[in-house]
Amino acid sequence: MMTIAIANQKGGVGKTTTAINLATALAAIGRRVLLIDLDPQGNASTGLGVSPGERLNSSYELLTGLCSLDDAVITTRVPMLDLVPATVDLSGAEIELVESENRVHRLSAALENVDDRWDVCLIDCPPSLGLLTMNALIAAESLLVPLQCEFFALEGLSQLLQTVERVRARFNPNLGIIGVALTMFDRRNRLSEQVAQDVRACLGDLVFETVIPRNVRLSEAPSHGLPALIYDVRCSGSEAYMKLAREILPRLGRLAVAA
Repeated sequence: MMTIAIANQKGGVGKTTTAINLATALAAIGRRVLLIDLDPQGNASTGLGVSPGERLNSSYELLTGLCSLDDAVITTRVPMLDLVPATVDLSGAEIELVESENRVHRLSAALENVDDRWDVCLIDCPPSLGLLTMNALIAAESLLVPLQCEFFALEGLSQLLQTVERVRARFNPNLGIIGVALTMFDRRNRLSEQVAQDVRACLGDLVFETVIPRNVRLSEAPSHGLPALIYDVRCSGSEAYMKLAREILPRLGRLAVAA
């Protein structure tokens, strides 16, 4: 199983949208996918139609050792896509675990003995570089960075890459960067094109060719508890995530590592 953390400490860049729709797209092309919702807001869980009442065990119980991975996994309405949901209890995990031994290795320990049940595990991280995101980066073999096409994008990316280097140096030397996905791209806006050019000039082949456009159907889908690929498979956002999934597949075996 290839484990990919989807992270960016900046909020509103499309992390959860990417997690839901990339997971669905990978499942649609035949991969068995596990999505772990590691954000206390639980938006990935809601976006897949899992109500709070169905989240009997969650990523909170998983991290705190109150349940096993098998007990936390929920089958979603998307074929070949399973979910470890999140609840608001997760917001207290950082405080509860702060004095615990191996507090940054809780998720990697929970995933340690996974068999071949899934091909890919995606982890939807919260918009911070705290203990939850650290657990994800240490458990993951690679990092996918959604990057909004706006002025401050590169500034936040620099901080994230510094954190990745620290994680490599201290905890997970094998952590790679599978790629940077440009999100919320507006072709009518010259700034979007300029940011995209700047990011590609800075990071080169780390940036996926596929860009995710601003698309109202991507925004509407979560309110129906559906990935956009099921809500409207023909919309530009759904088509972009299918292209992104196909672009990611060749990279799964040869992770790109940032300089």
